[in-house]
Amino acid sequence: MRHFLYLTLLLTFFLTACQEKTQSIVTNDKSSIDTLIDGWHKAAADANYTDYFKRMSSDAVFIGTDPTENWQLEGFKAFCKPYFDKGKAWNFRSLDRHVYFSQDHSIAWFDELLDTQMKICRGSGVLKKENGEWKIAHYVLSMTIPNADTKEVTALKANEENHIIDSLLKK
Repeated sequence: MRHFLYLTLLLTFFLTACQEKTQSIVTNDKSSIDTLIDGWHKAAADANYTDYFKRMSSDAVFIGTDPTENWQLEGFKAFCKPYFDKGKAWNFRSLDRHVYFSQDHSIAWFDELLDTQMKICRGSGVLKKENGEWKIAHYVLSMTIPNADTKEVTALKANEENHIIDSLLKK
């Protein structure tokens, strides 16, 4: 009976220590990711091209609000360079962010609501570790549309997007 009690206490201590360590890793990773993404948004607001792109993985993808914007990293850099060179890129401020992790903490994904020049947008993305550092591997920026305004917005974009739909269906 005494051995059972010691074993139970030891097991409880071990499980508590493991849970605390796991929680500490989650807290540290979330803090690192928040710092990374906030710094990424700030680098764009400051038109700091180098700082902006160093936060992205070597194979990053950026999906913009326009249906034609599916940027692989080098193409996105080329698209952004003139804006950054003029000293004016974009200014996104996170209003609300949620971060999630794979079981082994090698991959994270997030969603956020952003205050932008387009009013509220949604950003979502995937992060991965490269050389022990979190990097943005995939980012999707979307404009939000209140449900009550969907019919009106759909009518506004129908003409242009019908052409895109037709061309994609012909592929």
